[in-house]
Amino acid sequence: MWTILGGMLLLPVGVDIKLAPGIPQLDKVSIPNIAALAGCMLVGKHVRRPGHGIGFAEVLLSMFLIGPFITSELNGDVLFIGGGNIIPAVGHYDALSAVVGQFIFILPFFLGRKFFASATDTIDIIRTLVTAGLIYSVPLLLEVRLSPQLHYWFYGFSPSDFVQGVRSGGYRPMAFMGHGLLAAFFVMTTVVAAAALWRTRTRILRFIPAIVTASLGAMLILCKSLGALTYGVALVPLVRLGPPRLQLGVASVLVTIAMAYPVLRIADAVPTDTMLEIAASASADRRQSLEFRFDQEAQLLAHDSERLLFGWGRFGRARVYDPEFGKDISVTDGHWIITMGQFGIFGFLAEFGLLALPVFRAASALRFTTSRSDAVYLAALALIVAINMIDLLPNSSIMPWTWLLAGALLGRTEALRAASASRRAAASVLMGNGARKRVSA
Repeated sequence: MWTILGGMLLLPVGVDIKLAPGIPQLDKVSIPNIAALAGCMLVGKHVRRPGHGIGFAEVLLSMFLIGPFITSELNGDVLFIGGGNIIPAVGHYDALSAVVGQFIFILPFFLGRKFFASATDTIDIIRTLVTAGLIYSVPLLLEVRLSPQLHYWFYGFSPSDFVQGVRSGGYRPMAFMGHGLLAAFFVMTTVVAAAALWRTRTRILRFIPAIVTASLGAMLILCKSLGALTYGVALVPLVRLGPPRLQLGVASVLVTIAMAYPVLRIADAVPTDTMLEIAASASADRRQSLEFRFDQEAQLLAHDSERLLFGWGRFGRARVYDPEFGKDISVTDGHWIITMGQFGIFGFLAEFGLLALPVFRAASALRFTTSRSDAVYLAALALIVAINMIDLLPNSSIMPWTWLLAGALLGRTEALRAASASRRAAASVLMGNGARKRVSA
């Protein structure tokens, strides 16, 4: 957990090491994933898990990994755009590199599924998330006071424009996460996790959980992100007071919306006008920003519709260019539109399906939990994964930590089902033995 979470919170943004052509770059995402895998292989204890067989998760994983090969087969043509510019074809070599990159990116999902399947593992994840939030509040508070400069001071460059860190007469912190929105979203998830600990009266670093939740909530306000703050205001009371079954119902609705969003956008069934009016009630700038995003989505979807099933592949082929001068005129904010452009509906269903499946499985596995705290933590983890999916619609905020949480949630639901099946089998054996004794008598 600390390897993957530490890489997300501390490593530099926009720096990579390219060892050789065809080998995925080593960067903020891949280095922690590979290090975590190596650590588990070298010193991790062997963990026995019930056999999964070939289930829906395996189908989605196969789609996620073979999708780039199919995409490359359908994108062997060279694209000629305005100004005499040329975008190369996607070859088999590029497809292999993309598959390796996909595998490295999703490594935390495999690790989470294998090593985080017990009730103790779930609470460890929640506690680690809250502890990281408390520790990371220190550099974030420093940037609230001094401006977002830590990345520049430590690594010698700024990953984003300084103006993006200026908000509401002050500063929006980002520390080493590359953008204030990412930092705010991370803080929001720590507040939600703290609310779960508050509900079970579990202390963190000897602090009273109510005080921890309030402190992280104040940090969330200081992050000056309306979206993350809205998520927190909606989810914290739900986690603190709502029944776990209601929480899992809300989580299921959220992931259903995330999965259906591309289809709704294609069918022009998203109430964009209403959403723009709501944004305008906050400020004219927010309405303008949201309208720009919707316009970009419409433009990109029109281009994606030409190769809707398997996408355009790599090298910026999915982007929109000026037909006369060849200038890139597209802006891709949401992760869903990036995935759709590169790997089409096939790739979208694979990736977002892998994130949604654990939430649906958790909703059906709730009845197998054996304690109140187990149910509380299972529901809180499902809500965190679900809100991550919702945030992938306006932002490209997916991280290795997201995959670890999704894998851990799936592993926990599978363990709950296996334990329930074992109890039923044991009860059946006892009943059979009792029946045979009565017959003998």
